[in-house]
Amino acid sequence: MSSQTPISVAAAPAPNGRRRLLLRLLLLAIVAAGLLWLAWYWLDGRWYQDTDDAYVHGNIVEITPLVPGTVISIGADNDDLVHQGQVLVQFDAADARVALQRAEANLARAVRQVRGLYANAAAVRAELAARKVAVDKARSDFARRRNLAASGAISAEELANARDALAAAEQAYSAAQQQLAGSRALVADTVIAAQPDVLAAAAAVRQAYLDDVRSQLLAPVTGYVAKRSVQVGQRVAPGTPLMAVVPLGGVWVNANFKETQLAHMRIGQPVTLTASLYGSGVTYHGRVDGIGIGTGSAFALLPAQNATGNWISIVQRVPVRIVLEPRELAAHPLRIGLSMSVEVNLHDRSGPVLSTTTRTRPVLATGVYAHQLADADALVARIIHANAGSVR
Repeated sequence: MSSQTPISVAAAPAPNGRRRLLLRLLLLAIVAAGLLWLAWYWLDGRWYQDTDDAYVHGNIVEITPLVPGTVISIGADNDDLVHQGQVLVQFDAADARVALQRAEANLARAVRQVRGLYANAAAVRAELAARKVAVDKARSDFARRRNLAASGAISAEELANARDALAAAEQAYSAAQQQLAGSRALVADTVIAAQPDVLAAAAAVRQAYLDDVRSQLLAPVTGYVAKRSVQVGQRVAPGTPLMAVVPLGGVWVNANFKETQLAHMRIGQPVTLTASLYGSGVTYHGRVDGIGIGTGSAFALLPAQNATGNWISIVQRVPVRIVLEPRELAAHPLRIGLSMSVEVNLHDRSGPVLSTTTRTRPVLATGVYAHQLADADALVARIIHANAGSVR
């Protein structure tokens, strides 16, 4: 037993040496990993900036009435696809149609009254011509009787009567001239359609027509319905939000980068994105469309006031707008408010930090209302033509 004790004492240091070797290897591995990370960062990693603080945004087109009305029909519900020009809400249009008929009748009456003005002007011109003939006859008679009175062929009384007849004819002629001037003032240098009374009545018809067609609320754009709050039978006032239409084909991403990440970020740089909805299996591609001109806190309803004694420096975030490839967006639609992971490639730094061009096309536009006034003009033209007769 005593001879085995030195053997166990001599064999004890072997595990300690193995442990030191393992620690050295671990240290070398850590150093190698650090060097590899530094090499990766210097060669590739520093050319990218990423964030998970990114969300999908889009245009939310509010549907609000322009005229008051009582809802009798709702054409779409939440999450329904609607196309541009589709009827979303229908009002009871009985009052609007009665008002339109009244305005049409007033326009027809105004046209006929103006026709009467033209006819009256023509009658006054004919009367003026007759008065002119009467003046010429009275003047001739007075001249003849004056010669006869000089020779004593007629009495002084008869000459006075001729003088009075001439004066009466001249006064009647002057009155006819004034009446013609008044008639011409109402119709001079105008056609029926341009006469002030007709223009006023035509404007009333256009307004009544627009009120009638606006009893139907149309979808301004193609998209999906959200935030429907309107109900059948509800009496709504102009400007009341009834629902919204969201065109998901034009959504974008707002990525909130730290201010320390923006030094080399430029408009036009390529971006890769993933959505929490689809996971890493679906990758979107886009580009930087704009870098915010202020931090989120600067435009908050209650901006932070840092002029205090206990101020703490906090890294601010700036929104960066990213537009997506339409084909990828159509293949994998996104919804408003979804979370996104964003990585911006900073290799190309030739783009501007802020936009240097002025937008030449509207951000969003609709043409569903463009024909309404044209239809009203056509209705006015038909009413004027039907009531103008041969006078234009």
